[in-house]
Amino acid sequence: MANILVVDDDREVGNFLRYFFKEKGFEVHLAYSGKDFRRLFGQQAYHLALIDVKLPDTSGLDILKDLSAHMPSCKTIVMTGYSTVKVAVDAIKLGANDFIEKPFDDLDALERTIDHLLANKATAAETDIQGLAKECGIVTEKSDAMTRLLTLAYKIAPKNINVLIQGETGTGKELLAHFIHRASQRNGQPFIGINCGALSETLLESELFGHEKGAFTGAAKERRGVFEIAGKGTLFLDEIGEASMSTQVKLLRVLETGEYMRVGGESVQKTNTRIVSATHVDLAEAVTNRAFREDLLYRLDVVKLVIPPLRERREDIRLIAEHLLEKAGAAVQLNEAAATLLEQYDWPGNVRELSNVIKRAVSIMDEGCGVITPKHLPKKILPGKSLLIEKAKPKEESFEEFLKQWTDDMLEVWNDEEKVEMEMVLNKVKVLEREIGRAFVMKVLKETVGDRQEAAGRLNISMRKLRYLLNEKGQPSIK
Repeated sequence: MANILVVDDDREVGNFLRYFFKEKGFEVHLAYSGKDFRRLFGQQAYHLALIDVKLPDTSGLDILKDLSAHMPSCKTIVMTGYSTVKVAVDAIKLGANDFIEKPFDDLDALERTIDHLLANKATAAETDIQGLAKECGIVTEKSDAMTRLLTLAYKIAPKNINVLIQGETGTGKELLAHFIHRASQRNGQPFIGINCGALSETLLESELFGHEKGAFTGAAKERRGVFEIAGKGTLFLDEIGEASMSTQVKLLRVLETGEYMRVGGESVQKTNTRIVSATHVDLAEAVTNRAFREDLLYRLDVVKLVIPPLRERREDIRLIAEHLLEKAGAAVQLNEAAATLLEQYDWPGNVRELSNVIKRAVSIMDEGCGVITPKHLPKKILPGKSLLIEKAKPKEESFEEFLKQWTDDMLEVWNDEEKVEMEMVLNKVKVLEREIGRAFVMKVLKETVGDRQEAAGRLNISMRKLRYLLNEKGQPSIK
């Protein structure tokens, strides 16, 4: 018979759980405070503990730490209200097995969670996580950071809460969003992704909410939006930081009420879609700069998952490269020297850049070669041949120095007799465009002693454009 400890200062909750568990044949012990917990904690071992995060004389997280340190075999569930979900996520990071929201509306789900934990199916869950990750294209095996991230994502996936994914370009934010969808109760419903930075304001709103016939020029017929198409599924909003203020207001209404109207429409539509959003920029900083609504951030960032860049999980690089080769259907292997070079490179473009490098290597190999060696890798990866503009640009570098370095690097590519990786070249052009815009803004801001309004006037751009040029991709200031 399992011994269950319930720690909650609400006596009604305690009495309900005592009755609920006794009906299942469990022995239940109630603690209404930290003092009660310390008394019961020393009396016997427990198989499962349900802990409220808010207690009159202590924190539920402190109790969780004590259980994890002195009774590691005891499974733990944190009980929380919607307003304290972030605390529950912190609890999972500290080792809690799961969290449940009060009031307990779905008793069947509660019972399944309890039975799952008491059956000690942790190994099965780990297998499920790895299987889902592989199905979604997430390749990891040795990275502790990725293991913790996927475990947390797996545990919050079944909860009906919004998730914000943060990470550098190319880290696989959409793959993680798909993983959350697959691990959720919405798995059988649609998963739809949309890039908020790839569309104009009018087109983005039309894509999100749909439009009526004649709502704007080119709206020749009525069209459903992705909120309507996704239904009870998951909607992935990539680069949410690029959405206009007008679109942000409408998104906020959907998140608060579940209601929206088509562009040009008059009737209210309903949605039960779960939102998973992603960004490569710091939205908290964007709020400070008035480029993003604080109330919308609060709604989107119920749980934040941060994907580590590839340079912080080097132990996975070789594994990912081998996976990419297998996915391409190439009967090709990496030799040790090439694999070592891949592991030593910093990968500013992350997995996306690694994918491009692997494709390039396969395309320039002699037929029947079968092995990728250092000669098949681009010069930027070889020692002393870095074409990494971002890496070559230290914090205190002047714009003139950056421009010279950029020109030298591009001339090296121009004179390279090997096959040119055009996508990489175009990416470097985007870097140049970004830095030129930022440099001119910083120059005029110095001349106006930081007066942004005057600077925007001198540059003949809007304040929103000025903020965009300053904050895009979080580049360091140029002297």
